Amino acid sequence: MEPRHDLRRNLYALWRDARVLVSQFRISLLAFATLTCVGTLLLRFFYIHPETGASITWSQALYATCMLVFTETILPFPSGPIWIQILFFAIPLLGLIIIAEGLVSFGVAIFNIRERKEAWQMAIASTYHDHVIVCGLGRVGYRVVTALLRLGEEVIGIEQNSAGPFLGHVRQMNVPVLLGDARQENVLHQAQIERAAAIVACTEDDLSNLAIALDARTLNPEIKIVMRMFDGDLAEKVRRGFGIHTAFSTSALAAPVFAAAATRAQIDHSFYVNDTLMNVARAVIQPGSALVGSGIAQVEKEFDISIILYQGLDTWDMHPDPDITLRPGDQLVVFASLEALTRLHQQSGQPCSAAPIRRERARRPWMERLWSWRKK
Repeated sequence: MEPRHDLRRNLYALWRDARVLVSQFRISLLAFATLTCVGTLLLRFFYIHPETGASITWSQALYATCMLVFTETILPFPSGPIWIQILFFAIPLLGLIIIAEGLVSFGVAIFNIRERKEAWQMAIASTYHDHVIVCGLGRVGYRVVTALLRLGEEVIGIEQNSAGPFLGHVRQMNVPVLLGDARQENVLHQAQIERAAAIVACTEDDLSNLAIALDARTLNPEIKIVMRMFDGDLAEKVRRGFGIHTAFSTSALAAPVFAAAATRAQIDHSFYVNDTLMNVARAVIQPGSALVGSGIAQVEKEFDISIILYQGLDTWDMHPDPDITLRPGDQLVVFASLEALTRLHQQSGQPCSAAPIRRERARRPWMERLWSWRKK
């Protein structure tokens, strides 16, 4: 993250945190303001200087009231009426009570470390947009966060267990962590679900992950959803019925696959080659993209990828000519690492949106044709 962007985010978070802190003392502040206004009005219209017999100005009345609150006075004690004399005792007494109550509340708020930490995490989270929300920060969730950060994504974590073993590690990576149940809408709102690009539900409970995914789709219909599911049949039914990209595994493979699915690249398959996670993904050349006018060989060399299928307006080729010039609307199926796909996606000019269900179904024929050809 750029230092300037990080500074702007922290300043905004400080401002929001200060507003939250001030709102906790709104009753004390309102009482102090009321006491000051009432005291100023009474002194302005009813106080008579015992030596000169003249009334005082607005500024003198305001200043005298403020001084009385702190048990000081600039005015001689009035000779009458009696209720004005009582005012000279009431203002300091009420002022001390209000100030003492405010100081005690402020001290409790400042030194209640746990609540202050949670409030600061929410303040930081409120500055995020176009980010990825990771629900469940267990072993897999921690690896998902790590993989997403390596891909340059901004992440907000949600964890129900405040004593989770990975919370400290995630926070050390400057990732805001919200404590709460991600199945509750208010927690998702705190994670800025409306402005998020993707959400990864990777708790250890299939039904919880499904509930999180459905709530996220309701709150943000355009969000990209990735779920961890142990039941393969249920995962396929969820994918077909709700258009939710699912992944299920309990091994170390799960984390990078989740991270890949949550990125903006349209990844269809992910698998390991030795210790390297490789992916088959689709890229569409958009008008105005930096890739328009580039040759296939040039793109393969520049991004360190293999183009295994090219589809133009009237061409479909699994062995594309290296000299083919890319045009807007051309589709590529590429084989590459996550880092290479991220760079390619940024240059292709594709919008950051979730793939609709019909697009998932439409791309099956060419994927089946491609894999059937590979098996021959």
